[in-house]
Amino acid sequence: MYGFSTTIQGTSFDEALAHTLQALKEEGFGVLSDIDVQAAMKDKLGVDMPRYRILGACNPPLAHQALQAVPDIGLLLPCNVVVREVSSHEIVVGFLDPQVMVQLVGGAGMKAVADEAEQRLRRVCTNLGGHTVSV
Repeated sequence: MYGFSTTIQGTSFDEALAHTLQALKEEGFGVLSDIDVQAAMKDKLGVDMPRYRILGACNPPLAHQALQAVPDIGLLLPCNVVVREVSSHEIVVGFLDPQVMVQLVGGAGMKAVADEAEQRLRRVCTNLGGHTVSV
């Protein structure tokens, strides 16, 4: 398993995105990057697809701790969050599980950071409502 997600019914993509950004903020995460995959696929390949955004979420104190423990951990940062449209009123919000970092790099210092980040991201996922699953 590499992540967890929630499926939200009865809301628009824009509402789900706004709610996700607010829930991340409440847990101390800012968004460093926002990739519009739908627009990129249309622009680069001429392909139409449902709305799909990749958010690079960062909690600065946790990122600092991670960088102190493993300086090259930046290769795995920030924490990716995906907001994708399944249909006009069904949105999936997925989160990379921070424990994946520990599996890749190990170390006691990383374990504590990953545990805290995971707890915060799981709260974000829960606060979005919907049906939560592991992916």
